[in-house]
Amino acid sequence: MPPTLPLPTHEALYRTMLRIRAFENAAEAASQGGVSAYGQQAAGSARVRGPLHLSTGQEAVPAGVCAHLRSSDYLTSTHRGHGHTLAKGADMARMMAELFGKATGFNGGKGGSMHIADFSVGMLGANGVVAAGLPIAVGAAHAQKLQHTDGITVCFFGDGAINRGPFLEALNWARVYALPVLFVCEDNRWSATTASGPMTAGEGASARAASLGIAATPVDGNDVLAVHASARQLVAQVRDGQGPCLLHALTYRVKGHVSVDLAAYRDPQELAAALRTDPIARARAAYLEQGGAAFVLDGIEDDARAEVERALAAADAAPWPQAAAAFTDVQTTGAGQWF
Repeated sequence: MPPTLPLPTHEALYRTMLRIRAFENAAEAASQGGVSAYGQQAAGSARVRGPLHLSTGQEAVPAGVCAHLRSSDYLTSTHRGHGHTLAKGADMARMMAELFGKATGFNGGKGGSMHIADFSVGMLGANGVVAAGLPIAVGAAHAQKLQHTDGITVCFFGDGAINRGPFLEALNWARVYALPVLFVCEDNRWSATTASGPMTAGEGASARAASLGIAATPVDGNDVLAVHASARQLVAQVRDGQGPCLLHALTYRVKGHVSVDLAAYRDPQELAAALRTDPIARARAAYLEQGGAAFVLDGIEDDARAEVERALAAADAAPWPQAAAAFTDVQTTGAGQWF
């Protein structure tokens, strides 16, 4: 039997996914200098500068996992981290401002898409280096254990990260010290412009975790109800002091590696098949099958559309950083020398 949830919980998950999708669509258009998915015209050239990695199609994973987290729990993300950031409770307008390079962004416009952080909700940061969030998460979880809190750390990473050294190092450390960390592999089948399967020996993330004594749970990453159910159990185990776990979520990256990548290297039939498993469409169908009303979900979509348009407008109106800001948040020797 497929998992079911009370309708209000289902609505909350749907809202998180719609907010992520709306943000990604708007950010994509803003990075291309075009028109947003909701009709807002970009002002001339691209308003989002630099690489923009979209998580479109992967919304069920952060929505289902982060629904069980507290603001005091920690989270580390990847270069494809907008969805994780929103699902953890970060403010959409400040994130859009960060993408625009504005002073009101989370990092004062200095970090951009790949380095967003919001410590106030436990979001320790996205990361432009593949697999770099893994050891950061383990360090955060070790701190939580030493402080004897009941907080946990969730570490999102992609399937490409499992072929890099920090994956093994982080999982080994977490297992040796029985740390309160949930590793979440968003297996979207692609590592930049290369299919991950032919580049990965063995059976992937789950098998490698199991070899280190870390229990791995596979889940359909495009089914938010299944992700929610699996994550609820794993978060409870980790919070109860049972050590690290891994959630292996099979999903699909429907966009190119970056927002201007047309992904011509991908088989169109593969993409078409993936689009038929769209997590938002599946969540909507499941909600209606449970007796939910379509107008409720329509209202959630309207709310997401309005929120992202407000975020775009606020980012456009926000000031640019002052030139003097270039000398803040920089390490100093104390003798006026910067490095």
